[in-house]
Amino acid sequence: MQKVLGKWIQRYFSNEEALLLTAILLAAGVVIFYLGGALVPVFASLILAFMMQGGVNRLERAGLGRMFAVTLVFLGFVGFLTAFLLIVMPIAWQQSVNLFNELPRMVIEVQNLLLLLPEKYPDMVSETQIRQLFGLAAAEVSQFGQWLVSFSLSSVTGVMTLLIYLVLVPILVFFFLKDSDSLVRVWTARLPEKREMLEQVWREMDAQIANYIRGKAIEILIVGVATYVAFAILGINYAALLALLVGLSVLIPYIGAALVTVPVALIAFFQWGGSSEFMYLMIAYGVIQALDGNVLVPLLFSEAVNLHPVSIIVAVLVFGSLWGFWGVFFAIPLATLVKAIMTAWPHGDTEAGSTSA
Repeated sequence: MQKVLGKWIQRYFSNEEALLLTAILLAAGVVIFYLGGALVPVFASLILAFMMQGGVNRLERAGLGRMFAVTLVFLGFVGFLTAFLLIVMPIAWQQSVNLFNELPRMVIEVQNLLLLLPEKYPDMVSETQIRQLFGLAAAEVSQFGQWLVSFSLSSVTGVMTLLIYLVLVPILVFFFLKDSDSLVRVWTARLPEKREMLEQVWREMDAQIANYIRGKAIEILIVGVATYVAFAILGINYAALLALLVGLSVLIPYIGAALVTVPVALIAFFQWGGSSEFMYLMIAYGVIQALDGNVLVPLLFSEAVNLHPVSIIVAVLVFGSLWGFWGVFFAIPLATLVKAIMTAWPHGDTEAGSTSA
């Protein structure tokens, strides 16, 4: 067993760059594990700055100075963030409160509908079973209400943290944009001169991550706005809240669209029943999902993610369980990073063959 393990280590870890990359990955993992919570503003700022770097580069190529280009892009970011916090979020929060107040009525309506089943299918389901099921559902709703109240009462610290982030993150974003070149030089200067493997992984990931982050941000915006316009025209309740959910659902490939369909269909059914309005809304929602998957995604993601759907779903589950929202958001880039490392990782047989040649 030791001989087999020794050969495996010699084959995959005899290269100096492989050891360096392993050390970098382990150090990054330790930092994220122990300091991830404290460094959330830094990580979020890096992500936002990386997403906006393309806009700065385009303005520079158009002839604008670096500082002027950074200032324009940063002001656009601050304006968008302000509009989102002052317009979109209050509406979505108010609609969330209204929806929660409507839940008891919806539960009663569902109970009345299901109580018809024992009359039609007495051998399959009984009225006692239906009432027990809804007793459990009512208990869960009550617990959720208690959690919501306790969260609202104990959220002073969370609000203060959010306010600190709202000040700290824009400042960090500005400096990351302004000093990106010098920061990159500082870090790369500490790496060995021979780093072909690291550069191969970085080249593959740079275009991939940039394309993915910017594409996802644009996709969320377009899908969310299109959904809100369609839902507002059709007159469904909680249009802003549902549009926000539909927009954010694109973060989770395959799973997100299926999950968000449930609240959309339920709210439409409670509002209109099985009428033509319900059908029109579901058709409009289906068209938006179809255009997103077949038109918008191919246009936005020019650098195709060459991953099997099973790999994407596993990545979403694994990284989402490790890092929550950010793990889900970066599941595809992280899976692509794993694939890029596996592709670039030196193999003992390959090196031996090239040496003998």
